[in-house]
Amino acid sequence: MLQQMQTKITAEGAKKQAAFDKYMCYCGNADGTLGKSISDAETKIPQVESAIKGNSAAKKQLQADLKNAKAGREEAKATLAKAKAIREKEEAEYKKISGETKTNIDALSKAIPAIEQGMGGAAFMQTQTGSAAVLRGLSVSMDMNSADRDLLAAFLEEGTDSRGSGEILGILKTMKDEMDKDLGGAVSDEEASVQSYDSLVAAKKKEMNALTKEIESKTSRVGEISVQVAEDENDLEDTKEGLAEDTKFLADMDGNCALKKTEWEAYKKVQGQELVALADTIKVLNDDDALDLFKKTLPSGASFMQIQVTSKALKQRALKVLRSKNHHDHRIDFVQVALHGGKMGFEKIIKMIDGLVVTLKQEQTDDDAKKDYCLAEFDKTEDTRKVLVLDKSDLEKAIADGKESMATLSAEIKNLIDGVKSLDKSVAEATAQRKEEHDDFVSTLAANTAAKDILGFAKNRLNKFYNPKLHKAAPKRELSDADRATLAGGGTLAPTEAPGGIAGTGIGLMQAAPPPAPEANMAYKKSGEESNGVIAMIDLLVADVEKEIQVMNVEEKDAQSDYEKLVGDSAEKRAIDSKSITDKEGALAATEAEVETNTESHKGKTTELMETDKYLGALHQECDWLLQNHDARKAARVGEIDALGKASAVLSGADYSLVQTGRSVHLRGGRHGA
Repeated sequence: MLQQMQTKITAEGAKKQAAFDKYMCYCGNADGTLGKSISDAETKIPQVESAIKGNSAAKKQLQADLKNAKAGREEAKATLAKAKAIREKEEAEYKKISGETKTNIDALSKAIPAIEQGMGGAAFMQTQTGSAAVLRGLSVSMDMNSADRDLLAAFLEEGTDSRGSGEILGILKTMKDEMDKDLGGAVSDEEASVQSYDSLVAAKKKEMNALTKEIESKTSRVGEISVQVAEDENDLEDTKEGLAEDTKFLADMDGNCALKKTEWEAYKKVQGQELVALADTIKVLNDDDALDLFKKTLPSGASFMQIQVTSKALKQRALKVLRSKNHHDHRIDFVQVALHGGKMGFEKIIKMIDGLVVTLKQEQTDDDAKKDYCLAEFDKTEDTRKVLVLDKSDLEKAIADGKESMATLSAEIKNLIDGVKSLDKSVAEATAQRKEEHDDFVSTLAANTAAKDILGFAKNRLNKFYNPKLHKAAPKRELSDADRATLAGGGTLAPTEAPGGIAGTGIGLMQAAPPPAPEANMAYKKSGEESNGVIAMIDLLVADVEKEIQVMNVEEKDAQSDYEKLVGDSAEKRAIDSKSITDKEGALAATEAEVETNTESHKGKTTELMETDKYLGALHQECDWLLQNHDARKAARVGEIDALGKASAVLSGADYSLVQTGRSVHLRGGRHGA
């Protein structure tokens, strides 16, 4: 065991060494890597914020459209309900009036021929009592002049009619003509009311269908945009956090890298101490004298060697675990038979158990997936059937108005597409202009910064000669590990490399510096006043450059802000127009498809409904048993998997290291009971 500990510690040290080397490599390359990461994050953040703003505005507009569409659909439903109530009332009144009028006309149709055949009032009253009663009521209720009313009443009462029945016939025929005219008018009014009601119902149903499709489409769009906004917000949060971490790490990089070096030195020191301790312990325990002493002093049952539990006992324990569960799986029976046998080793039995556990888990996963599938299919199929029933009943009325809006939609789509193209072109031009301005800013800023550095270097160089007290010495050279080792060995360091760039200042531009002037050994006298003037002029130039840099930074910031506002507003406008294009293209495509397919759709919907009913029946045959028994099967499998896991654990426990029959000695953890 101690040797295993040595091997483990050595392996861990190798892993730590690799991690340390990788970290040091990162420290060497972090400036460039983190700088690029920070720059990318700073560029990405305003873009993502602009996208979130545009999508949020689009979502708000969609939600407002949804609210209006739902309100419109509810209003259409209310209008239909109100129109239905009015229609039912009108129909009841029509039936009442038309029934009474038809009864009166029927009575007159019987009375007029009877009177024309010479039948007097008494005879008429005796033979046509029903019609006579109707006529008696009409003589009282119908609108006529008083002379005619008296004449008709006298006839019906059978007083003698000195003027004969000719006038009675005239009165009755006039009454019948008026009733026929009234009945015709009532029928016409009823037909007009029915036609008006049917037109209103068709229009409102068409409106409700259109609003329903709009609600479904925009609900889906709201969901998609909500997901996109959430993803963008998460991305923005992650990007900001990464930017903050990268910025902080870059600022703390030198300290972190030095800390890692210190930690690595401490790790190697402790690792070496532990390896030495283990080696010394192994040497002591393996000494011949020590082994002889152990034989004389330690109990006979105690040993530093590994003692294993017998395979038979472990098999019995595993069988006991398996039998504790009331399973009904023949594969577990086969495992028990294998445990009874003596030829198959633990490895094969454990492998058999592990394979069976995997199979049981996969079967449960399949059952869960099948259950989810069945529930989803039932829900989807029943929803589909409801839709098919509604579509089948509505398709006869869905063809008439399909082509009316196609031309308008096409023109609107064309105008929107032209507008989006024009907007994209404007944004592209603005982007190119912004990039050109930014590149010019970066180039000019670099040049101004270099000029400022050159002037500062020149001033410092002049001060070194003319004003030594004002001269700022170069930073002290930092010694590397190799430099310190060279000095400790009595060697000398290589001279510091001369600064490159402009005239040996270390400040470089894109173009190559001119070659140095040839040396000239000439005496020179310091020019105090002239040098002061030159230094003052340099200070003025530096101030001018710094002022120009400040102006450039302000202008660059303003230009970038204006550009970002343009991009954000354009993105919002483009999102709204693109959504309108998508909606209108969807509406146009749906209208065209409806015009092309609705003629044959009724037959297709009928067939599809029959197939759906057939599929629903097959789905019940396939899924009902599983849905009824899913929980019981799952509980049984859980018990079987638990028993198999315990049995496998028992068999896997055959290998015990440094175990004693009474008490075990753990070389690194004190004494514990076995």
